[in-house]
Amino acid sequence: MKSSNDTAIHELTLDRTEGDIAVLLDADDEKIELSAKLLPREVKDGEVLIITVATEKAETKRRETKAKEILNEILSNSD
Repeated sequence: MKSSNDTAIHELTLDRTEGDIAVLLDADDEKIELSAKLLPREVKDGEVLIITVATEKAETKRRETKAKEILNEILSNSD
């Protein structure tokens, strides 16, 4: 696994698919389950996948601002 402050890259193996759930294994055989809809269509059991998990700071900030605006609107209308 490679990692920085806002991105982590994981090499995982597709162990199997159980219905709509994909079961992935990391190098330590730790199991990770996620929706099979998130995988490439033609992926097969045993294939190695590279998964990148990254934070989206600008979108996080936008959502926080929006939530605060909504909360302030609710609180100001409750008077």
